[in-house]
Formats: sequence, C-alpha cells, structure tokens
Amino acid sequence: MNSAKKSAERLIKKYPNRRLYDTQTSSYITLADVKQLVLANEIFVVVDAKTEEDLTRSILLQIILEEESNGQPMFSSSALSQIIRYYGHAMQGMMGSYLEKNIQVFIDIQNKMAENSKGLIDEKSFSPEMWTQFMSVQAPMMQGMMSNYIEQSKSLFMQMQEQMQSQAKNVFVGFPFPGMNGNGAHSPGAEKN
Repeated sequence: MNSAKKSAERLIKKYPNRRLYDTQTSSYITLADVKQLVLANEIFVVVDAKTEEDLTRSILLQIILEEESNGQPMFSSSALSQIIRYYGHAMQGMMGSYLEKNIQVFIDIQNKMAENSKGLIDEKSFSPEMWTQFMSVQAPMMQGMMSNYIEQSKSLFMQMQEQMQSQAKNVFVGFPFPGMNGNGAHSPGAEKN
C-alpha cells in the first residue's frame, strides 16, 4: 500500500476490549458508525491496535451479519448454503469474481436509473418514500432487465465451466486414472466410488 493511499484512508483501530477508535475524530465509534461510513462512501481501514492486522473485511462481515439478522435479509438460507459450499472448492475464486461482477452490474443499472431520473424531478424533494414509489412502478422493468442479465450470466457461467472441464480432460489425457479411458472419458462399465 503506498503512502498516498494510506493518507487518504480513514484509520480505525480495534482494541482488545473490542472497541473501535476513529483516529480522524479521536473518538470511539460503534459498528453502526462504521456502517454510516460505508453508506457515505468513506474510504477507511480497520486495524488491530496491537498487531496492525487489517480487520476491515471482518468488520464489514459483522455489519452484514447484523443486517441479515435484523429486518429483511438479503440472502436466503439456500443462497448462503450455496455460497458456503464454494469455500475450499476449486471454483471458489471464479465464484467470488462472478458474484462481484454481478453486484457491479446491478450497481451500474441502479446508477443509470438514478441518472435517468435526475431530469424528471427536483433531487432535493426526492425523499426515500418517493424513491420507493418510483421503484415500485419501475420494479417490473427492473426485474425484466435483471432476469435477462441473469439468464445471460448463467449461460456464460455454464460455458466457462464446460470449457474448464474440457481443458482439464485435455490436460489429463494419458494419465492412468481408474475409470478413465485414454482420451479422458469415463470407460464403459467403470465403477464410480
């Protein structure tokens, strides 16, 4: 990390007593305050006060856990189970990248809609309630756009998976694996364990 980036980041120290100290305001803050920094697009880093280990991801995960526990969760139990299954899996890195890109596309769509609505109304009078009403009208269009994108994304992901399987078979051609013939395909009648 270069010094210019370090100076631009807001430093929050986490002490052994689990308290968070904001060095910019010289005060202790709560997880709710850190959430507000995220919402305000503040750039910050959370470090262990003793070891200087970067704890930012851990703190962000704590905020997500609180958000998921309170109110209306974003992830279903099934979705969380699927995500957990990818940890330690050969596709873990690809899945992380896939999810990150999909979230970015969603953010881009949201930003485009906000940009397109700017000329329609006075931004200062556009309250959260009005935004909710606007989105309820736009929901069918938004769902259609997202459904189309998800179908394309799913198709692309399946193609990538098939290509990886094909490449893996080509790499292992000629290896004497049980149940595989010389061209990397399963031999007829071979038993699977």
